[in-house]
Amino acid sequence: MASHADGFGLIQDIDVRLTVELGRKSMRLRDVLALRESSVIELDRLTDEPLDMFVNGKLIARGEVIAQGSRFAIRVLEIVGAGSSTSDASLDRRAPPLTVSPAGAGELA
Repeated sequence: MASHADGFGLIQDIDVRLTVELGRKSMRLRDVLALRESSVIELDRLTDEPLDMFVNGKLIARGEVIAQGSRFAIRVLEIVGAGSSTSDASLDRRAPPLTVSPAGAGELA
């Protein structure tokens, strides 16, 4: 009979999408179409607030942006567990997330 650890080992190599949300903004389509180079969009997050980290759309952690060499990286500040008082259901889902997915992000470990 396989142990719990053996079963976990079977799924460790499955690819998932890690998304880091900088913030959100609801906009009318006419405002999006009016965007040009140098346009500035104010997001709903303050500069000192942690960023939300999602795996396949599920909130799993909060972190902060750091520079590692010539690349950006995320330092995990808090793991959001099932017993946490904040759930992704409480997040405002009216606006789609703005995401960061730099090429080679997996190499930052």
